[in-house]
Amino acid sequence: MAATARVDVRTKALTRRLRPGEIAVIDHVDLDRVSAEELLAAGVGAVVNAAACVSGRYPARGTSLLLDAGVPVLDRVGGDLLDAVRDGERLVLDGRSVARVVPDGSAGGTEVVGIGDRLTSEGVAAAVASARDRLAEQIDAFACNTLEHLRRERIDLLAPVELPSLRTAVAGRQALLVVRGAEYRRDLTSLRRYIRRRRPLLVGVDGGADALIAEGWQPDLIIGDMDSVSDRALQSGAELVVHAYPDGDAPGLRRVSELGLHAALLPVVGTSEDAAMVLLDELGAELIVAVGTHATMEEFLDKGRAGMASTFLTRLRLGDRLVDAKGVNRIARPASPRPVVALALVAVLAVMLVIACAVALAGVSAARAGPGQARASARAVELPLASDPDAHQLWVPSPAGP
Repeated sequence: MAATARVDVRTKALTRRLRPGEIAVIDHVDLDRVSAEELLAAGVGAVVNAAACVSGRYPARGTSLLLDAGVPVLDRVGGDLLDAVRDGERLVLDGRSVARVVPDGSAGGTEVVGIGDRLTSEGVAAAVASARDRLAEQIDAFACNTLEHLRRERIDLLAPVELPSLRTAVAGRQALLVVRGAEYRRDLTSLRRYIRRRRPLLVGVDGGADALIAEGWQPDLIIGDMDSVSDRALQSGAELVVHAYPDGDAPGLRRVSELGLHAALLPVVGTSEDAAMVLLDELGAELIVAVGTHATMEEFLDKGRAGMASTFLTRLRLGDRLVDAKGVNRIARPASPRPVVALALVAVLAVMLVIACAVALAGVSAARAGPGQARASARAVELPLASDPDAHQLWVPSPAGP
């Protein structure tokens, strides 16, 4: 195939410039699922990776998504590839070779700039399976790294936060926090009715703001280091909060200033999504519904992180004020009629059993607790799903209150 090349060492930055049918030239060890989804959403025609799409360190799943969608992937072309290929020039992929089109008078010629491995679904599946067999080693290293950071950073992670002064009202409101994580687009679509009914505060963490805009929503707050959010989102009118290092250094502030915009600073230990959760919690959000957040070892390894100390403590800190909506789209997916009927019957029996148990437990709780506590324990927050507004409702516990 022959197409225009888009070149970038940062895959998520490249996807903002990529046009349908173009060749993505990247240098991405262990291509993760979210990056692959972004490439597919941009309509990538082929992927040429200077590095290894599956190094064997852990079972990175992004390449399988590309191959399943019919996108050719050329792997391990070499570190000089990004220097050899200029952004916007035309490339020709032929088997294992990558060549640039070189004008030669009236006739066009080509010059080979790299040789790689043409990946197959079978080969990638074998590499992922081999990496999964060695996952125990990664679990041990990941756990040790997390515990070490917990010991070193627990004081900073649990210390009071220096809150910025914001014009956006947060106290007493529910907040929908959107991060570019696995299935975040589908989950956000499934929460459409929840957004329309509850009118939560809409918060985008970096590129999560673009996800909100793509769904037709206006973000109220954008929080992060501003490395993967578009200029359009930054200029949308949302209030901006730049995640800074604990010493106050904030690399993302330069980009905001170059656009002529103002941003508050939030110096907090941890990832940007951790910082966003802590800020919303400290400002008194009633509930934080999170979409696309990272909580598993594989997701952290996808992001190049060797531990999750800050996320672990942040989630302990928030407790039941945090509702993780990851994968909610799977609940709302339509099923074939027969399984639906069977599931409906099972669901009715299950609900009857749960109600019976709940009534019994409520009686015990009411006897032990005062009237105010009994009323508070019964509160719930409804997350209606988009695919079937009458049939799908997800109930999650809400913080106790008056």
